[in-house]
Amino acid sequence: MTTLRRLGATELHIAPLILGGNVFGWTADQDTSFAVLDAFVAGGGTMIDTADVYSAWVPGHKGGESESVIGAWLKASGKREQVQIATKVGMLPGDGGEKLAPARIAAACDASLQRLGVETIDLYFAHQDDDAVAQEDALAAFAKLIDAGKVRALGASNFHAARLKSANDAATAHGLPHYHVLQPEYNLVSRHKFEGQLQDYCVEHNIGVVPYYGLASGYLTGKYRSAADFGKSVRGGRMQAFMDGTGPAVLDAMDAIAEETGASLAQIALAWLAAQPGVTAPIASATSVAQVEELIGAMDLTLSTDQIDRLTNAGV
Repeated sequence: MTTLRRLGATELHIAPLILGGNVFGWTADQDTSFAVLDAFVAGGGTMIDTADVYSAWVPGHKGGESESVIGAWLKASGKREQVQIATKVGMLPGDGGEKLAPARIAAACDASLQRLGVETIDLYFAHQDDDAVAQEDALAAFAKLIDAGKVRALGASNFHAARLKSANDAATAHGLPHYHVLQPEYNLVSRHKFEGQLQDYCVEHNIGVVPYYGLASGYLTGKYRSAADFGKSVRGGRMQAFMDGTGPAVLDAMDAIAEETGASLAQIALAWLAAQPGVTAPIASATSVAQVEELIGAMDLTLSTDQIDRLTNAGV
């Protein structure tokens, strides 16, 4: 049975892997999405991460597609009590303005609740920082949602260290709820956005970290070994930067550890993340039952200190 981890200072306890919902209604149709979600829960997964903006970048989409698929699955499966739902506000314009304007936060939350078909969002993220809105004003808008029972806990995504600190300082000064969770970009080949001041702050203040791009858009699965592989998915164009950086050295280290453990590269990448200071659970998405079952294997993979060190050193 999967051991749950407490998510920072929140009352949420989650499995050490979060299922990313960005693919639902995009590269995974409804039937596939339902199968992936069922397999994730069957394998011991608990938290599903989505956002109101998923997948507005697709021609013909307007955002909310992922939430709608998850909502349909919750209704059809009856598994609401078995999962925690995380979603976000701040990238999809709409009623009340843009980003973290208080009226936008209120309207976006109601729209997300309706699409998801739930009464409460377990974890609600500010999807990106908004320096046009006073931080205490955004937090006051979130506080109203918590008071109304619409949201249980707050998180911040894509915040720099100084802004996360100033937001939580404002929360303390004004008696408002804090951001108890951070969702940064972080993986073996993209470490600069989290390691250092931001990671130190999260560890010191017990802020649960749930990194996205845990597999570096698929690079850390080993699928992209040369430029000839870029055409394997819609994300292939992102791979050149990894190949020009520490990517090849990281894959070499991962290949060696895969031989030692029998684990897949994806499992190794996620297990490394889950072992980093401050990290509660990485986020990864899947477009097939086979993929999600592979990812679930990361929850039971414990790397040795030597293996973690070799991966860490290969990525710098």
